[in-house]
Amino acid sequence: QVQLIESGGGLVQAGDSLRLSCIASGFIFSDATMGWFRQAPGKGREFVAAIGWSGVVTHYADSVKGRFTISRNNVKSAMWLQMDGLKPEDTALYSCVFAKGATVDTVARNTENVWGKGTLVTVSS
Repeated sequence: QVQLIESGGGLVQAGDSLRLSCIASGFIFSDATMGWFRQAPGKGREFVAAIGWSGVVTHYADSVKGRFTISRNNVKSAMWLQMDGLKPEDTALYSCVFAKGATVDTVARNTENVWGKGTLVTVSS
């Protein structure tokens, strides 16, 4: 059974940083493309970032490029999202994703994504 457990969310001020974590189990993490999505209040789900199985290949949404960094450790079955220069518009529920069958370029539209429950990030102005 796939489990994805996120942590690290919280309330911060604009310009601050947060590091989100995702601990995975129930599948071969070292083979998996992984990603992060977010959903702001009253809005649809939005792709944030993706990372290939080796950690070398990454892909970011334009809205976070240069501010967010995705990384992973296959030994620990863990993935992180370092978020710097946070803005109020980054306020959202952030979810970890196991992107079954996807590459980093196709995570955003992948129909077989498996989702975690998310961690809430709130950025005040």
